Amino acid sequence: MVSALDKASVVAVIGSGAMGSGIAQVTAVAGHTVLLYDSRPEAVAQAIAGIGKALNRLVEKGRMGAAEADLARERVQAMRTLDEAKDAALVVEAVVEDVDVKRVLFTELEDIVGADCILATNTSSISVTAIGATLKRPERLVGMHFFNPVPLMALVEVISGAATGKAVADTVHATAAAWGKNPVHAASTPGFIVNRVARPYYAEALRLLLERAADPATIDAVLRDCGGFRMGPCELMDLIGHDVNFAVTQSVFNAYYGDPRFAPSVVQQELVNAGFLGRKTGRGFYRYGEDVAPPQPHTEAAQTCPARVTFAGAHPLFDALTARLRDAGIGVARADGAAPALNADGAAILLTDGRSATQRARDEGRPDTILFDLLLDPAKAPRIALARADQCGDAAWRAAVGLFQRAGFAVSRLDDVPGMAVMRTVAMLANEALDAVNQGVCSAAAVDIAMQKGVNYPCGPLAWADAVGLHHVFTVLANLGAAYGEDRYRVSPLLRRRLAADPTGARIHA
Repeated sequence: MVSALDKASVVAVIGSGAMGSGIAQVTAVAGHTVLLYDSRPEAVAQAIAGIGKALNRLVEKGRMGAAEADLARERVQAMRTLDEAKDAALVVEAVVEDVDVKRVLFTELEDIVGADCILATNTSSISVTAIGATLKRPERLVGMHFFNPVPLMALVEVISGAATGKAVADTVHATAAAWGKNPVHAASTPGFIVNRVARPYYAEALRLLLERAADPATIDAVLRDCGGFRMGPCELMDLIGHDVNFAVTQSVFNAYYGDPRFAPSVVQQELVNAGFLGRKTGRGFYRYGEDVAPPQPHTEAAQTCPARVTFAGAHPLFDALTARLRDAGIGVARADGAAPALNADGAAILLTDGRSATQRARDEGRPDTILFDLLLDPAKAPRIALARADQCGDAAWRAAVGLFQRAGFAVSRLDDVPGMAVMRTVAMLANEALDAVNQGVCSAAAVDIAMQKGVNYPCGPLAWADAVGLHHVFTVLANLGAAYGEDRYRVSPLLRRRLAADPTGARIHA
């Protein structure tokens, strides 16, 4: 079994920006002597001072002892030249995202360090295989992708290029774990795990905006309050910066030779064209400033709860939802029917299956069809999103709104787009995760860890797919594909395979 680097091992960090200094801090706290280098000596001095301040804050908050902080601070030493890295057991590069710059750096390092030294790149988007292609010994180059801010974010993607030695990747994985991180193995493919699998979180929100399903504040509120995401996609893109987010999307799209699943959005392109890059420019989807009121999501006006509510069929999500209705004092009677549905004063209230409410009303002969979006936790969600068929009458709509309001939900209406917001997003996240597993990028366990620890998703996309039901996820994707006629919504071969092997009880995680 491959073990982590011994604490006596020296680690060199090249680049003293936010990522490099963060890596140096984590490494020093873990007990290693850290040699920090930058082409600008003053930047190293600033980084070391910043690490000291960060450690002091941890002491003030009671998260670290003063003696421990002093020792960690003493372990970080400045390098004046790259030659001083000659005794390092591991070198972590955190310089500019330019393949040529990284190649030149590693070529120089290869002639300085010892034969057993591991070379690691913190690249977030460049092929590890391409970086190592010019090295004499590319087998000792590995990706070690940390997430910003490094001291706080738990994930490390350990990226193996085509030539990376297994023992090298395993050693880095074990070392990252010893440093208190959650490492995952991944193959060197465009976007690795997180930057690939996360694309639908942005892409589906941008598609909803393009189709005027709702305003940004409402979309964000639905993804937060119904889906449990820490930040909505629009506010997250504003935080990242639309120029950065758009560039990453373009990079992944081009790397996959124009796969429509990764296509950039004209909505975001227009923001970039206008210079509305988000928080850093004072305007993105939202405006920012001291006198700017926070945007409010659309919430339906109060309606009366219907007198009679019935429930048919069986589904775990419906069971939790009806339990909440009963806890609110609403009488829910059992009714005949195979398909899970709530009925209130003529309204047929159904979980979205990827069809629009209008299409479903036509298909099933129920004009007063109202769909609700996926809820991560029906018992605790503060909001629910509904969509009404064009055929739906006002009385049925008011009854559905009043029903959920009585149960303590704020109700947001989405225009009648296929798959609504949370459901189509989760289905696409799961689909992309399944493709990553199917293509050997990572394991099913790794992709769920990566998305929870790297971007703070409330649930791993594959565990979420298991909870929703793989058959339902398949149905949502198939219906989205039929509605749009786009390859963007093609179903992962792995999902088809699991359902073919076990149509009723298929799961990704055993």
